[in-house]
Amino acid sequence: MSAPTGRRRAGLLIPLFSCPSTASWGIGDIGDVEPLTAWLAAAGQHVLQLLPLNEMAPGQQSPYSAISAMAIDPIFIRVPDVLEFEALGGEAGLSPEDRGALAAVRRTPRIDHQAVRRLKQSALRGAFQRFLDVEWRPNTDRARALRMYASEQAWWIEDYSLFRALHAREQERPWTEWSADLQRREPAAIDRARRELTTEVLFQQYLQWLAGTQWQQARRRTHGVALFGDLPFMVDGDSADVWARQQQFRLEVSVGVPPDAFSPTGQDWGMPLYRWDIMAAEGFRWLRERARRSADLYDGYRVDHLVGFYRTYGRLKNGGVGFFTPPDEPSQLALGESLLELFRGAGAEITAEDLGTVPDFVRASIARLGVPGYRVFRWERHWHTAGQPFRDPAKYPPMSVATSGTHDTEALAVWWEGASEEERREVSDLPSIQRLSGATALLGAAFDTTVRDVLLEALFGSPSYLLLLPVQDVFGWRDRINEPATVNEQNWTYRLPWPADLLDDIPEARERKDRLRAWAQKYGRS
Repeated sequence: MSAPTGRRRAGLLIPLFSCPSTASWGIGDIGDVEPLTAWLAAAGQHVLQLLPLNEMAPGQQSPYSAISAMAIDPIFIRVPDVLEFEALGGEAGLSPEDRGALAAVRRTPRIDHQAVRRLKQSALRGAFQRFLDVEWRPNTDRARALRMYASEQAWWIEDYSLFRALHAREQERPWTEWSADLQRREPAAIDRARRELTTEVLFQQYLQWLAGTQWQQARRRTHGVALFGDLPFMVDGDSADVWARQQQFRLEVSVGVPPDAFSPTGQDWGMPLYRWDIMAAEGFRWLRERARRSADLYDGYRVDHLVGFYRTYGRLKNGGVGFFTPPDEPSQLALGESLLELFRGAGAEITAEDLGTVPDFVRASIARLGVPGYRVFRWERHWHTAGQPFRDPAKYPPMSVATSGTHDTEALAVWWEGASEEERREVSDLPSIQRLSGATALLGAAFDTTVRDVLLEALFGSPSYLLLLPVQDVFGWRDRINEPATVNEQNWTYRLPWPADLLDDIPEARERKDRLRAWAQKYGRS
């Protein structure tokens, strides 16, 4: 199936947290969407691919470890844009200690999630107290705006805000350690908690109102650049969603992937398994709500771990042999296709992260449905041919997303320098590479600007309707966003070397902008 007419585009993958501006507080925030998309638009790029913005579990910095599938993480709120914060004096009104902390998080080369979170939480608590005194109790227009937001978003925010309020009262202990009546969500216990925690529940709703309002304002200021999000396959077991829908999950089973070429022991993500039969009996209501929420927030989104929506791999937490659910191919096919139609039916454009060990029938299915899967240059090979030669980007299918890497891979520069001489020779001999390099072999181990730009331009010239390049690969940097199956202080802390609002002041960024725009025009992606 060919790509839709007029939709051939290019864009960049840049986590929001990675692009703070001079105004933000040590982490890219919602207000940074505008300067970042201004630079992208000038570079002829029409898509900004983000990672999930879901609220992360306490103590976590992975956007895929979410305490809510619906809530925006308050860490992304632009505090200086909050009216109550400015009324309290803004940054000048911060305590000397907080001003020192703010200066520290702004100058760190990597993101200090916990320091940023403490700083923003303190400022937003103060702003909320002023909101209570000046807006809420007098029932002003601003108070009524929050009431209207909470009413419109009641389908997710009521459970979420109560869960977060309880979580705070319980010193962030997981809900499985709360009193039995709260674990079971007994009506009397829930009613009592709502009465006791009225102010804290309202605070959580206030934060989501701020985040939601700022996000919708940001969407109106993208300079024509589409915002793409990421729908994580799972949520954390200690999440508002699992607490509210316990019957839809097997809490004694942990989701992951079986052993494969990337991991000889497989992966265990520590998240509960979907009970597909129960979810189907309820019309997949929660997944429909997730699709609806994603369509409210984004122009399009990437469906994470696509194969898991066809067949989910789980292991009992107390040991045992791993298994797939549903267990057979016909059931897997029926499940996956119904869920993809559900996601697409919410109105946003979707792409499918079909990487890793994916059965042929899954890839045939998404091709039949016209859902674009990913073509990662280093992994696009003729795997069933002797020698497993690389696939020329000129042969990628139109209904696909071409890319040089993902948030989980090492940078293109690191991959190239670690590739064998034979692999580099095979890449160098590809017809599109030969044409762009002037028949000069790219065999040197060093990843120089010539190698970088030949590889990137080859991807620009591919038939893939959408090209999404990680920002590190565009510049030839070696930084990595995440190393899967590891937990360390470096993962998810990458930030651009320059503020997002000063990119046009940086010669290297100006050169890349001009080159990206030229490629987009040359290959019909502008």
